[in-house]
Amino acid sequence: MQDRLRFAVFGGVLVVLFGAALGIGALVGDPAGRTPDDTARPAGADTGLSPTRSGYTLSDPTAPTEPNQAGPLRFRITGPDDTPVVRFRTQHDKKLHLIVVRSDATQYRHAHPTMDAAGTWSIDWSWAQPGTYRVFADFAPEDAEPLVLSRTVTVAGPAAPQPLPTPSRTTTVDGYQVTANGDLSTAGSELRFTVVRDGTPVTDLEPYLGAYAHLVALRANDLAYLHVHPEGEIGRTPPGPEVAFHAQAPSAGAYRLYLDFSHGGAVHTAEFTMQAPMVESSTGPSTSGGAPHQGGGH
Repeated sequence: MQDRLRFAVFGGVLVVLFGAALGIGALVGDPAGRTPDDTARPAGADTGLSPTRSGYTLSDPTAPTEPNQAGPLRFRITGPDDTPVVRFRTQHDKKLHLIVVRSDATQYRHAHPTMDAAGTWSIDWSWAQPGTYRVFADFAPEDAEPLVLSRTVTVAGPAAPQPLPTPSRTTTVDGYQVTANGDLSTAGSELRFTVVRDGTPVTDLEPYLGAYAHLVALRANDLAYLHVHPEGEIGRTPPGPEVAFHAQAPSAGAYRLYLDFSHGGAVHTAEFTMQAPMVESSTGPSTSGGAPHQGGGH
């Protein structure tokens, strides 16, 4: 797997030097996807916040309406001819990647529904808490560029939004300690993450969806979707303990990062909050929303 992929919204290419990916999210402002400086986003920039792009549309999902109520989550992708799309390219071992997160960037989930012959995707589902959730579909039609589309689903009940966690260099998940080095900025910078368990560096990360780790990133004020894929090959790229990226934020502000990695037979998600300052690069300050999403498929 030698493909180099770029953030859906980040202006620069995020290169995985070791073989992993990481993510971002926070309290949402306008559910329509507007930001305090929405004029800075170029027309047509792929933020993943729209249900329609390039002639493709994500249908309104049907799902359980209350917390702890089991039932299917279903949706379709329709194409430029308004018929359900049934042919997709495989990306990281799957035809479609489903990313779901609540509007305050909690309750993050990365799942893989199945599609029937009529083009309806479905997966067994239940919501842990009430609130408004954004449902992202990350996919690549067989004869089109990769896309990220999304819609919102409201789960009944009194929601209790959580504040965005304070930026920290270290987070703990399932007994693993993950440490971040470097800073996210609008000029571009290197970020490195080290995975340790019980004081011992993890040097045997397990393949997960064709890579050693994956990244989903969401901008704090609107949940704009950012995505990067690893570079390297399973069996050739060292499986830990360090993962490294070169990242460029499209605007100053808070970002939430989610690092999915597999070890001990289970997938773990390390979450970080990062504050990106506005920094001048050699070509001047970055103010745009970044290049269109390339590569799709988490």
